[in-house]
Amino acid sequence: MKEQSQEPEWAALAAIDWADQKHFWRWAALDSDRQKQGEMDNTPEAVDSWAMELHQRFGGRPIAVCLEQSRGSLVCLLAKYPHLVLFPVHPKTAAQYRETFCPSGAKSDPSDTASLLDLLQRHREKLRQLRPDTVPTRLLQMLVETRRLIVNEKTRQKNRLTACLKIFFPQILKWFDAVDSPLVAALLQRWGSLRELQGAHPGTLRKFFHQQNCRDEERIRERITGIQQAVPATEDIAIVEACSRRARTLVAVIETLRNQIVEYERRIAELVESHPEGSLFGSLPGAGPVLMPRLIVAFGTQRERFASAEEVQRLSGIAPVTEKSGKSNYVYMRRACPKFLRQTFHEFADHSMARSGWAKAYYDAQRAKGNDHHAAVRSLGYKWIRIIFRCWKDGRPYDEETYLGSLQRRHSPLFGALATTTGVGWKTVSGFQKFSGESFLTE
Repeated sequence: MKEQSQEPEWAALAAIDWADQKHFWRWAALDSDRQKQGEMDNTPEAVDSWAMELHQRFGGRPIAVCLEQSRGSLVCLLAKYPHLVLFPVHPKTAAQYRETFCPSGAKSDPSDTASLLDLLQRHREKLRQLRPDTVPTRLLQMLVETRRLIVNEKTRQKNRLTACLKIFFPQILKWFDAVDSPLVAALLQRWGSLRELQGAHPGTLRKFFHQQNCRDEERIRERITGIQQAVPATEDIAIVEACSRRARTLVAVIETLRNQIVEYERRIAELVESHPEGSLFGSLPGAGPVLMPRLIVAFGTQRERFASAEEVQRLSGIAPVTEKSGKSNYVYMRRACPKFLRQTFHEFADHSMARSGWAKAYYDAQRAKGNDHHAAVRSLGYKWIRIIFRCWKDGRPYDEETYLGSLQRRHSPLFGALATTTGVGWKTVSGFQKFSGESFLTE
């Protein structure tokens, strides 16, 4: 996308090919054909020395810097210098541009840097400047992404615990609904095997369950009876001890992750409460405490960041890819995209069906066409992005009745199908036209 704002008068253009130990750089002043190149250590001190040298050489005038990172250590190191304007390039773009002029595949760090600089010199208008959002928005983005990583890690540890219990203590998977619950963790920490558990007095077990807020007496009796009648999966002492220790380790890890998730959610809720976009995205049906902050960071606060909803649809991966060649025409799912962003819109679209009648009707129509569940949800997400984008551009919260009225005015088939199943529409009440959507709004 071409930048809409006026491009500054550059003093020089630079490129950096980053690496774990050393970065290779190359720059060229706009008033000279000569280029300079070199390398610097991957340390804050070396990067600072390089940046301040350019600042002194060009009197603090802006310098465009091209690099293969949009996030990462090098971006963090360079972003604090106001005279350096960063142009992140996707690694695939950089690789294909290099291969355009070097089809043999030969490469080196200096040549990669030269290729990046050439890309910046010739096609700068097609690159997007890195313009960081507000501090609260960027903090919120990092927190929601990290929270998701912790949730995924908790799921991974839960699967490991399940596999471990199947070896030496499979009855727990039957007695309890959630193997990663605090109740199971407390039980395994106190009694590491079935034999140890069977040695406990029924009164002790009943007291334990009460302490863990388990008050269903019938279920407690079923569990105690099951414990007394259970047969060990194995009598091999080596397996029992090793698996028991591993299970206790895993439940301790899961408990730590669970506590951290709570802390992340608490801090995220604080940021959302004070965020200027909170009320806008909070108005979306199905956007709860988890999805609302993810939608906030998906759009951000910079209204000039996206010129159209299509840009958001393509960036997020919700929009499909069309490939045409001769008589062939293929449409398939877009895979080269930020996975977390695509997952955000996919999950929101899925959750919205429980709170929005037209969303459920649209999903059902897509399924009736033969699309599978995920394809239908992506199609719904595609439609939601257009709606959210308009609300975001106008700074106006979403209103379900307003959108349904728009569907009716446009004689949308979706409204016809929705009105047939839910009875929504405009009715005359005391001489005034009033929208009636209560039957669907409460579903």
